[in-house]
Amino acid sequence: MSFDYDLFVIGGGSGGVRAARIAASEGGARVALAEESRMGGTCVIRGCVPKKILVNASAFPALMQDAAAYGWQVQTGAFDWDRFQALLTAELDRLEAAYRGTLKNAGVTVHDQRATVIDPHRVRLADGTEVTARHILIATGGRPFVPDIPGAEYAVTSNEMFHLPALPGKVVIMGGGFIACEFACILAGFGVQVTLMCRAGQILRGFDDEARTHVAQGMVARGVTILTGTEVASLQPGQATTTDGAVHPADLVLYATGRVPNTAGLGLESLGVQIGPKGQILVDQYSQTAVPSIFAVGDVTDRINLTPVAIREGHAFADTVFGAKPWTADHDLVASAVFTQPELGTVGLTEEAARALGPCEVYTANFRPMKTLFAGRQDRTLMKLIVATATRKVLGCHIVGPEAGEMIQLAAVAIKMGATKEDFDRTVAVHPTAAEELVTMRKPTRVHA
Repeated sequence: MSFDYDLFVIGGGSGGVRAARIAASEGGARVALAEESRMGGTCVIRGCVPKKILVNASAFPALMQDAAAYGWQVQTGAFDWDRFQALLTAELDRLEAAYRGTLKNAGVTVHDQRATVIDPHRVRLADGTEVTARHILIATGGRPFVPDIPGAEYAVTSNEMFHLPALPGKVVIMGGGFIACEFACILAGFGVQVTLMCRAGQILRGFDDEARTHVAQGMVARGVTILTGTEVASLQPGQATTTDGAVHPADLVLYATGRVPNTAGLGLESLGVQIGPKGQILVDQYSQTAVPSIFAVGDVTDRINLTPVAIREGHAFADTVFGAKPWTADHDLVASAVFTQPELGTVGLTEEAARALGPCEVYTANFRPMKTLFAGRQDRTLMKLIVATATRKVLGCHIVGPEAGEMIQLAAVAIKMGATKEDFDRTVAVHPTAAEELVTMRKPTRVHA
C-alpha cells in the first residue's frame, strides 16, 4: 500500500517537532505535521520559556535592593507591564518562527489545523482533508484544567497568565505543584499580594521533604501566604471561598492543580489505542501504542512531563523507526528544577524514597550565601546528598538556593555516571562558591539503618 507520507505528526511541541525534523532530515522520511495552535507547543509558547522570562523579570526588584546594599545608587520606577508584554510577545514570535524554519528546512509539510485519527494509517484535518501515513505520532502534550466548582468560569489557568491585561493587586492560587509555586513567586516579585492554597500538608508533593520545606519557608519570607490543607469551594467575582467557609478577596484566581493529557477527541480509543486513567496514551519503551503504526511521545503519555524528556522520546522514536538506530529514552535519574524563589534543583531519590529502599546516609549543608549575606538578607541555601551505605553511590542530590537549576545539571552528570560520595570528596572545591559545599560535606547529618 502506498501512503501520502511516511510519518504524520499530530502536535507541534518540542517532542513532535524533534521527531518530525529527525525523521525527515536524517531518516529521509516524507513527513507532515499538524498543529492547531502556535508552533512550539506548551514549553515555547505558554510554559517553560515565557515562565522563565517572567521569573527573570520578577527578580529585579530584589536585585536592585541588593545593589543598593552593595553601595550602588539605585533609582527605581514602576514596572511597565505593557512594555514587558510587548517584548515577551516579540520573543515568542521569534521562537515560533525559528521552529517553523527548522521544519521547513527539513522538508516537513506543516498543516496549521487540528488533526484527528480515523484509522491506523489515516488522519483527517479540520478542513476535511484526509491523508494517509505509514506511521502516526501523537505529540499533543497536556493542558491545564479547572475543576467543576461553582464559579469555575471566574478562574484562569497558567495559559492565561502570560496575557494578563494588567498585574492584579491580590491573587489566590489554588495548587501546590511547581506551576502554582512558580507563579506565586513571580507575582510576589512584582509586588502582588499572593495567597497560595494547597490541599496537602506541604507544597511540592513528591519532592524531598526537607527541600520543599526549605522552599516554603523562603517563599513565606518573600511575602507569599501559604495555606495548607485548604481547598477552594466556590468562586465569585472578586473573591474565593474555601471549604471551611473563609472568604478571600482576590482580583484574580489562578487554578494550577495539575494538567491532563490532550487525548480528548483524537479518535484513538475506537482504534484500539489504550488510554490510561488520567487520559494518557499507554506506550511501550519505544513509545509504541497497542496499534503498531501509532506512536506517542511527550506529556500526552504522562511518563515524565518535562520538555527535554519529550525531545529525547521524539528523537529516539525517529531514530528507531526511520534511522535504523533503535534506542529508547532513559527515564532514570532525570534532573529537574523548580524556578521558585528560592530555586530548587533535584536529581535522583528523595531522602524518604532512599530510606524506604535500605540503609543510607544523608549529608546536608545549610548556610547563608555570600551574595545576599553581604546585602543583609536572611536567605539560606540548602545542599543535600543522599548516599547508599553499602555501595557509597550518591542516590540523590537536592539544592535550594540561587542558581540551583544550573548546579543540579552538572551534579546530575556525576550522579548519572554512578559517582560515589568518595568521588565527590576527592573533587577539589571551587572557592568561594555555593556549589563547593557539594564536595566539602564530610560527616553525615543523618544515618538511616
